[in-house]
Amino acid sequence: MKQTIYEAAGGRQAILDLAHAWHIRCLADPIVSHAFSHGFHPQHTERLAAYWAEALGGPAEYTQSMGNESIVVRMHSGNGEHREMDERAEACFAQALDDTGLSGDPRLRSTLIAYFHWANQTMSSNPGKSDQIPDGLAFARWSWDGPV
Repeated sequence: MKQTIYEAAGGRQAILDLAHAWHIRCLADPIVSHAFSHGFHPQHTERLAAYWAEALGGPAEYTQSMGNESIVVRMHSGNGEHREMDERAEACFAQALDDTGLSGDPRLRSTLIAYFHWANQTMSSNPGKSDQIPDGLAFARWSWDGPV
């Protein structure tokens, strides 16, 4: 059986470390930090890590206790186009991979970067108001071969 991306990355702690490193990078970036300027959930990093973990083949902690895809898409909708912010968020993610040591395996690194780019574009593709996002969206999962 093939190892999941979550397992290859090192499991829960590695994904939590990645979420933490990415968040620190974002808060330090003059463009990306705007996304957090109106506040964020006190457990943002833990929730983000749970979301990424589930998307990458880990346990369903996010959907079992924190939310679902419709809630996540609603949270990121209605902000209009922000291409520069998206690009810089992706750069922060690549740097966070380096910060956490997840860049040693080129296949894992490229898969994680591809996932983040896809997820970032997916969230950015909903410029409408949050009340226009339907309930019951399928949870966005990613495999070694791309979207599931």
